Amino acid sequence: MKWISKKNKKPLLLFIVIIIFIAGLLDIKYQGLFFQSLPKSIQSYLANIF
Repeated sequence: MKWISKKNKKPLLLFIVIIIFIAGLLDIKYQGLFFQSLPKSIQSYLANIF
């Protein structure tokens, strides 16, 4: 990973964190694989929020 200089590591890390956060929200909204692996009580709570 020499092509990533020290200057570019923080914006790249921030971009990856934002993408993972958005993916998690979309998974909950559309009841994806992560959502289905949660217990039923948490699923119903999250379904009420979204």
